[in-house]
Order: sequence, then structure tokens, then C-alpha cells
Amino acid sequence: MAISAKLVKELREKTGAGMMDCKKALQETDGNIDQAIDYLREKGIAKAAKKADRIAAEGSAYVEVDGNTAVLLEVNCETDFVTKNEQFQTLLKQLAKHILSQKPETVEEALKQPLNGDGESVEEFINSNIAKIGEKLSLRRFTTFAKSDNDAFGAYTHMGGRIGVLTVLEGTNDEQIAKDVAMHVAAVNPKYLSRDAVSAEDIEKEREVLKTQALNEGKPANIVEKMVEGRLNKFFEEICLLEQSFVKDPDQKVKQIVKNNNAEVTAFVRYEVGEGIEKREDNFAEEVMSQVNQK
Repeated sequence: MAISAKLVKELREKTGAGMMDCKKALQETDGNIDQAIDYLREKGIAKAAKKADRIAAEGSAYVEVDGNTAVLLEVNCETDFVTKNEQFQTLLKQLAKHILSQKPETVEEALKQPLNGDGESVEEFINSNIAKIGEKLSLRRFTTFAKSDNDAFGAYTHMGGRIGVLTVLEGTNDEQIAKDVAMHVAAVNPKYLSRDAVSAEDIEKEREVLKTQALNEGKPANIVEKMVEGRLNKFFEEICLLEQSFVKDPDQKVKQIVKNNNAEVTAFVRYEVGEGIEKREDNFAEEVMSQVNQK
């Protein structure tokens, strides 16, 4: 049957697929637009499967705050160019909105849920965006926090989403101090909130290392213990948020800054895009030759 330009335009607006793909989909489904959407979705999923072995180590961290709940998530793609794409930015917002409204506990659970509780699944939504954007995309991880009306979220993204941080401060509504702490976390990258959060095993391991260092330096055994405790304090300052010198006022520790604001940091999370993902080193010449040989 003849397919009108108006019908092709409508399908393009609904799916974001190319004009020729839309025309073919409508021809294959005798002009039934709902079936054509399914046809394109299936095609998109097939494209997504072909990209499954690609390495997606770029992407963006994104923070969304909605009243007393907030989420920090990371979505990966293959090139940092895509992160500037308006469609990719919309994807981030939609996924954040879904997580806050549907409250999945894991990525696996989120992928199976209907997007925002209605219609296609989150996985299908991501796959349809893979077909449109042309790169492998994946929801890698997310963390959600909740607070009371008397608390504050600190949300901060750095380098266009290369680093994302979310903090929770109890006892204050001052979002600026909460954001300042988030900026500190982005810059210094503490591993723990406080000394209490460091495991006894890690502390003992560090204590043994410091003791060996002191003995190797030729320090008398009777003062080694005191030296170790002093150096252990330095260890905590390096890895614990509350013990660190505040980046905006190095003369004060973070715990003092928040105490001066009658607040307490109760939680934080920091994502750096691609951390822990092994990036493939492609040989450009070999890649070009492989393409040539296929022709």
C-alpha cells in the first residue's frame, strides 16, 4: 500500500527513527502505526544486541532531587560526544524520574519495570535509545537517599557529569553548605564518612604497615607505638570525609564546618564515570584495515 508522508512523519515523531526506517516499517505493517512502532522497537533491540560486546566506559553521572528523595545515577555510553546529545540528557532525566517514582532496589529490578509505571520496560526504553543514538548505552548503577523536611541534600556534578556527588546533611535546610560538602567530596574523594566506618581489619592492617615502616626507619621500639598512633590519625585524615581539611577553608576540618552550621553529615556517595571499567585500547590502523577488508 502507498504510505503517506504524513504517516511517516507521525511515526518519526513517536519513535525518533530515520525516515526510511519508518517508511519500511509502515510498509511491512500495512500502515498500522502501532505495529510499526513494535517493528522498529524490535529492530532497535536487534541493533542493541549487536552492540552488546562493545565497551561503554564513557557516560555521565546525573543527580535528580524530588522533595525529600534524591538519586545519583551513572549511565554509560561509548564516546563522551554522546553525553552532550539532547536525547542522552533526556534519557538521564527519564531514568532518574523512574527510579525516584518506582523505587527499584537494583539495576536488574529497574530494567524489568515499566518505565514510570506504565508502558514499555526500562530495558526496552534504553534499547530504543540505542537504536536512535547509535551507541551502546547502559544504566550502570544508582544510589537513592531520603531525608526529612529538616535536612538538606547536596547535589553536585563536575566536568559535565564526569563526577557526580550526592550528600545528606541532617539538622539544616541550608542546601549551600550541603553542596559545599558535595564539592569537597568531588575534589578529595574520601572513601569513608568517619573513623567509625573504617573496618577494624583495615585499621589493624594499616597499623601493622605503619609499625613496620617505623621499625625500618630505625626508631626505638618504645616510641614506635606512639608514632604509629600519630600516623594512623594521618591515615584517617586521608580517607575519612569528616577528618579531612575542608577544601574551601583548609584551616578547618569538614566535621567542624558542618558543626558550625548545626548540621551533621549522615551519608554521601560519589560516582566517577567509568571507574573500574576496563577500557579497550583499539589499534586504529587495524580497525581501518578490517573495515577495508570487509568491502
